[in-house]
Amino acid sequence: MDITTVLVIGSGFGGQVTAINLLRRGITDVRILERRDFMGGTWCQNSYPGAAVDVPSPLYSIASEPYPWTRMYAEQAELRAYTEHVIDKHRLRERTVLGAEVVSAEWDGEAWCVRTADGTVHRARFVVNASGPLSTPVVPPFPGLDDFAGHTFHTNGWNHDVDLAGTRVAVVGSGASAAQVIPAIQPEVGELHVFQRSPHWVLPRPDRVFTPLQRRLLRLRPFQRALRTAIYWKLETRVIGFKHSRRLLKRLAQREALRHIEAQVPDPELRAKVTPGYTIGCKRIILSDTLYPALGAANTTLHDRTDGIDRFDETGIVTATGEHLDLDVVVFSTGYDATDGLIPYDVRGRDGVRLGDVWHEFPRAYLGTTVPGFPNFFVVTGPNTGIGHTSAIFVIESQMEYLLRAIGAVVDVGAASIEVLPEAEDAYTTHIHREMEKTVWHDGGCTSWYRSRSGRVIAMFPGFSFSFRRLARRFRPEHHVISHVTSHVTPDRSTA
Repeated sequence: MDITTVLVIGSGFGGQVTAINLLRRGITDVRILERRDFMGGTWCQNSYPGAAVDVPSPLYSIASEPYPWTRMYAEQAELRAYTEHVIDKHRLRERTVLGAEVVSAEWDGEAWCVRTADGTVHRARFVVNASGPLSTPVVPPFPGLDDFAGHTFHTNGWNHDVDLAGTRVAVVGSGASAAQVIPAIQPEVGELHVFQRSPHWVLPRPDRVFTPLQRRLLRLRPFQRALRTAIYWKLETRVIGFKHSRRLLKRLAQREALRHIEAQVPDPELRAKVTPGYTIGCKRIILSDTLYPALGAANTTLHDRTDGIDRFDETGIVTATGEHLDLDVVVFSTGYDATDGLIPYDVRGRDGVRLGDVWHEFPRAYLGTTVPGFPNFFVVTGPNTGIGHTSAIFVIESQMEYLLRAIGAVVDVGAASIEVLPEAEDAYTTHIHREMEKTVWHDGGCTSWYRSRSGRVIAMFPGFSFSFRRLARRFRPEHHVISHVTSHVTPDRSTA
């Protein structure tokens, strides 16, 4: 069986950035596996009403791929167009296998054997998992859910065949996706019931439509770089509050969020429901000028934790207070398995060790990218690479600094594999979680999807994004074993 040099799992921005950088590096034997019947990841999959990015588009884009955005915060259709533009420009479709859902990956001592659901086995020297942390939607196992006779779907798989006009709709969840869906559908539905486990802090959305002149300027690399730089450094200052000054965080951001509530929520009962009891930033901050007015509309009822879902029945929901709600449609905006379920398939490394067993306590990886015992295996947007204040694409591109150097350390000298040392990974992970204790994500007083079952914050990087890039750019051979022989046994560390 032929061996592919690099197999990339996932065709979202992580997979695209990986493939583009490998091709530029001169590694052209690249294959992408995509489980869906289309490419593109998040912004091709998530087509729910109101879907839009919450990071300014000139920064939330690939650095080498400027684009004449129509507005500061692009909506889903434009994000999809950009994604497809990148895919077509770099001819990534011809390197992609669609409908290839990976079910397992196993290191056989020479290469990775990656099996898909249809039984196909792909062998590759290197595997890059770019499936993404926000790709496996979660619907809680509510009692009686299977009995409900109406329409149900997750925001990740919006059913556009269902006409919501005049219907009775429940939105379960109140996070980032729900905050976009609710204002988008509220004017057309008959009744809207929103189930909120805990409120999020909401800040005004500083969106703007670009003029034709500004769009032309966005095509020019110097202007694009200048704008990206200005946006980047403005957003980067938020880390000062998230990590270094809780007083500044409350004085600036939380005070502004409270003013936003006061201006948009006149009803005192609703105001109490939407006002969080934790420090801003502990959960993901929502940007919206339309959420609060939609929650306060005459056809909307907000159910908080005291009035949550007790059970479903054939015609609707019975709440915790005993009220029965007749419903036609239930939309789940209940998030993703983004920490413990970071990789949605079975991975077995050297000596058959399961990654799930290594991650039994909590997911961990050197630079959030590679794990001891798993040679030539890399994770894009892995443990502790999330960013709550800036563009996730910036972090993905930072990971490329390390990934390309690591692969190059093998390819350039004709070696067989590279593997991070356990002590290097342990020192890195210990440092990350020590630094995490200083952040609002650790002790801001909330429970968020940033945490794994262990209680540790797994989703976020505890510092400035430029600090992560600096770490990724400094490749340290002494932290790795580079094996020059193909073997089924653990390599001698003297080859490092």
